Amino acid sequence: MAFDALEFHREAVATPSHEDVSAMREFLLEALESAGHEPTVDEAGNVLASRGEADGGTHLVLNTHIDTVPPHVPYARDGAIVTGRGACDAKGPLAALLDAFISADLDEGKLTLAITPDEETTQAGAAHLRDRLDADAFIVGEPTGLDVCTAARGQFEGQIVVTGSAAHAATPEQGANAIRAAAPILAAMDTFDEAARTPSHELLGDPTLTATIIEGGEAHNQVPSECRITFDRRSVPPEDSAAVPPALEDHLRNALPDGFDIAVSLLPRETPLLEAFATDTDAAVVTALADASGGEVRAFGAATEASFFAERAPTVVFGPGELADEDGAVAHSEREYVDIEDIGAAAEAVTSAVETLL
Repeated sequence: MAFDALEFHREAVATPSHEDVSAMREFLLEALESAGHEPTVDEAGNVLASRGEADGGTHLVLNTHIDTVPPHVPYARDGAIVTGRGACDAKGPLAALLDAFISADLDEGKLTLAITPDEETTQAGAAHLRDRLDADAFIVGEPTGLDVCTAARGQFEGQIVVTGSAAHAATPEQGANAIRAAAPILAAMDTFDEAARTPSHELLGDPTLTATIIEGGEAHNQVPSECRITFDRRSVPPEDSAAVPPALEDHLRNALPDGFDIAVSLLPRETPLLEAFATDTDAAVVTALADASGGEVRAFGAATEASFFAERAPTVVFGPGELADEDGAVAHSEREYVDIEDIGAAAEAVTSAVETLL
């Protein structure tokens, strides 16, 4: 029986995977088994299936994820428009990639489907695959409006700790108020990239540095000795996350009042940080997918697991649906939707690209 991408998409969107991906993973395994494949689940919860043999030829990986953000939004359809959680992020891309994996005619080489369980949270699945998939190119399914995205910003968090000295609030002059000292530090964050001469990227533009949380003080009648500022960094190539804390700390020291100290560090996480990446627009996977889809070659608007794979081989992000439209957010919003015609178009484009490359 031929694979029906739209029926798969309908059932996938109707299957909640915002808290537990078990049911969605079983549904995916059943779809692959029904199409005659023998998928496996690795120790990180990734679903893997392969066709063909590399034997010195090209190995192409199709990747996306089965988890979604909360809350679950039920499936609904109005004409060609499907709404519901995961409609475009990323069960629409999943349906298209699965269709291509099942239906593409391979002359040579190897095609692998690698579906991760936790892209929206820890990215542990993709981190597990990063050093285990020896591929020549990756196509990562995300909502791109059928454009071929060759670059994405990195995303990581850090913390600035301003240290002063405590005192009784009745005699504030005897202490060094870390909260007061945070004011010039916040202002200096806005001038960091200009002072550091951080280069702009031709597709991604400028990096951003945003203060997202500020905390300080232990008691209402005490001058606070410490203030903590959490920041979000959206980097662009060639910046590496490890270079940010020392450069930012040096810059912020110039704004620090006398009597205070400062330290900048990245917040720890169990998996590698999502670094910025940019794939050469002349790479074969870019050309094949752009020719097949007719989409624009551009940057992707959000951080993605593609970051891990781009360290290994040329990587593009592609799929049906949009992160946002003229009315606001689409992915991760209550109005998340996809046009089912775009799912079909994405499947055809990926299938064509696979057959060109393999």
